[in-house]
Amino acid sequence: MLGPYATEEAVAAYNHEHGTDRPAVVQYVDWLRGIVRGDLGNSLAPPEPPVWDVIEPALVNSMKLAVFAFLIVVPFGILGGVFAGLRVGRPTDRGITVVGLSLAVVPEFVTGLVLILVFSIWLGWLPVTAQWEPGAGALTQVRHLALPAMALAIVLFGYIARITRAGVVEALDADYTRTAYLKGLPRNTVISRHVLRNALMPTIAVIATQVGYLVGGLVAIEYLFNYQGLGLMVLQAAQQKDFTLLTAGVLVVGVVYLVVTLIADIAFALLNPRIRFQAAE
Repeated sequence: MLGPYATEEAVAAYNHEHGTDRPAVVQYVDWLRGIVRGDLGNSLAPPEPPVWDVIEPALVNSMKLAVFAFLIVVPFGILGGVFAGLRVGRPTDRGITVVGLSLAVVPEFVTGLVLILVFSIWLGWLPVTAQWEPGAGALTQVRHLALPAMALAIVLFGYIARITRAGVVEALDADYTRTAYLKGLPRNTVISRHVLRNALMPTIAVIATQVGYLVGGLVAIEYLFNYQGLGLMVLQAAQQKDFTLLTAGVLVVGVVYLVVTLIADIAFALLNPRIRFQAAE
């Protein structure tokens, strides 16, 4: 922070001012006390603003991108997986599986570069950067987020569709599905009430794990599209050795994982009555 030519006296004064000359255990305990009080500390980079003032806009940006990407990929991924699972072994199933696997193995930054080349440079339909001007309206923000959201949706489509397909195939072979058919229930009723209800449980788990990735792990996409999200902020904090901001950013990502996992557990209980009954016992 003081530059490569700082004197030992200046370094010692800086460490004493910021408390980094104390034992690591003491610093950690003080940090935990601040977390309990809701104080994440101040950034070490001049002008040393409060950490939350830096994290909040980055977190909001990451949430916007994550929500937009999910609005694209979740419906198409689930529909593709269900469509393939109901037609196991047919050309439709093989086509969706091959396309999904092929898209999933391509890194998101490669997909992003192709989308920029096609939709920004060749066609000129969408902006290259995902960062909009301050005060931009919702429609302008959507235009800027379209390319990174599509890049993420393309990568995640195959993953979600494959898990959904496996769940549908397993549910179709289950005893409760055969019993429902033997009772004379229509096919649409069996699929909607019995197959999909159970097949979507592993899909929810996959979606929950991807939320944390979309919020805090999109370093390549955010760097490529110059988007000031949480992942890029954590990377810049590490490069600048701003450890206060770095630890707070990682903590926020961990909290997001915990919250999303809790929501997924609640969704499991709503979809599967056996979980509620076991919890009651």
